[in-house]
Amino acid sequence: MNKKLAVTLSGCATLVVLTLSACGGDGGDDTDEWARNVCEQLQPQVERIEAANAAITEASEGNRSAEEVREADSTAFQDVSDAYAALADAVDEAGDPPVDNGTELRENAVTALRGLSDSYAELKESIDGLDTSDQGDFAEGLRDIAEQLQALGQSGDEALSELQSGELGEAMSRQEGCRGPSASASASPEEENGE
Repeated sequence: MNKKLAVTLSGCATLVVLTLSACGGDGGDDTDEWARNVCEQLQPQVERIEAANAAITEASEGNRSAEEVREADSTAFQDVSDAYAALADAVDEAGDPPVDNGTELRENAVTALRGLSDSYAELKESIDGLDTSDQGDFAEGLRDIAEQLQALGQSGDEALSELQSGELGEAMSRQEGCRGPSASASASPEEENGE
């Protein structure tokens, strides 16, 4: 059951980067500068989220005790919560993007990111409260958490999709920190050489 949790979190964790990097095109200098400010802060947080994914995946493999799984997942949820809070701060500190409805876009994104941070903090509390002495109850608790993660992914996607639209989305897609995770590292040397 923890494998389902790992897969679900992995899908949610890359959400921000995928959402912010969906567009391409040309934009103005002010918009590019705003996007650069945000995207410079994005990459470290995405790496933090990816590390949390890896920890959950590792905990779900092998014959880990329920206590070990709970501890790894709890730490990972806290890390993801902290990363989303840092992303909210980065967007907020960048100020209003220089596009139509910039204030609304910033406020909506900050609210969504803070909401995701709060939700992951709640998931940490939920996993911390699971009884590891009964494997059946623990598995049921993990199933409930996995369902909450799926809902989080959907709501986060909807809330952040506005940032990827139009000129702002185009400017963000040109910034290294807002490109998909490991976009340049995903091709193996064989693929790069056409083998």
